[in-house]
Formats: sequence, C-alpha cells, structure tokens
Amino acid sequence: MNAAPDAAIRAVEATLFAAETPLSPAEVAACVGSAVDVRAVLAALAADYAGRGINLVERGGRWHFQTAPDLAHLLRRERAETRRLSRAAVETLAIIAYHEPVSRAEVEAIRGVQISKGTLDVLIEAGWVRPAGRREAPGRPLTYATTPAFLTDFGLSSRRDLPGVDELAAAGLLDPIDTTPVMLEMEKDGEDD
Repeated sequence: MNAAPDAAIRAVEATLFAAETPLSPAEVAACVGSAVDVRAVLAALAADYAGRGINLVERGGRWHFQTAPDLAHLLRRERAETRRLSRAAVETLAIIAYHEPVSRAEVEAIRGVQISKGTLDVLIEAGWVRPAGRREAPGRPLTYATTPAFLTDFGLSSRRDLPGVDELAAAGLLDPIDTTPVMLEMEKDGEDD
C-alpha cells in the first residue's frame, strides 16, 4: 500500500480496530458504505499487516486484528489455570465439529455412550457450540454446530482446516482398527450380501 492510504482503506482499518468482535465483510460494508470494495481492501490490509506486530486475519469468514503469533509470548500474563475439558467434552466437540449439524442422539451413537446435559452446557458456555435448529424428523431433535469463536480459538479459517484421518493417525490420535476375528467374520458376512 502507498504511504498515504486512501479513505476507504483508512475507514475499513478503523472499523476493524474499533470492533469488539470479528466482523464479516458485510458488517464492515455496513459501516464504511457500499461504494467500498471491502473484500479488496481487506486483502490489501492483510498483505500490509503481514510480518508486522499485529496481523489482520480471517477466521470463519470474519476479520479481526490479532497479535503476530511469534510475539504472543511477550503479551502472556500469569493467570489462573483454566479448567481442562473432560474427555467426554473433547469427544463431543470433535464429533460436532466433524459432523455438524448433529443431534445429541447422533453424538451418543457415534461415541457409543450417553452424554450428560452438562457436557453440552460446558461447550455452549465456552462459546464453541451453539444450537443449530431442529431436524425434520420424528421428535424434531435439536441439532448442534460449532461457532465462529470455535474457529477463532482453535486458529482455523474454516472447518475445512480440521485435520483429516491421515493427519490424526500420523499424530497417534486414532486407535488402530479393530481386527479381531469377530470383526473379520462380520466383514466377510457383509461381502456375501
């Protein structure tokens, strides 16, 4: 960008700087006017801030300024240790992230055990999970999905950035496939159909 940024760039920059939460391009346009090519200005600002002490980043289609990752250690302060998520909460969050929108019954079917109401409450209070409507099925079960805060907190631009099966296996986070004789017999029985 030039030494003297034009009014559109300055307006978008000021809007993002003053915002309490990340903003979508449409929300930025509502502040600076529809005559501004907000997406082009955001790209120019992101390029201009790359390599600086703060960066302009997009997370889940929403833009905000954040401290450059390599300088975050300078700003860390001592604070109380936050409570870790239970294994049930981590598994539930992963299932919701990979299968959203998903109902409670579907989460339980994938996990193989029931989940307590408190598990979903913890994830909702953390701002990572939200109700996503009701499924058009008997009983109209409530479905759950992840939030933009989930993407921001985990440093993801979109759900496509979640690790795949190969990446999870390489990291040792997946159990080896069950190859017991019973499982092998079930697979053979299925081939005869």
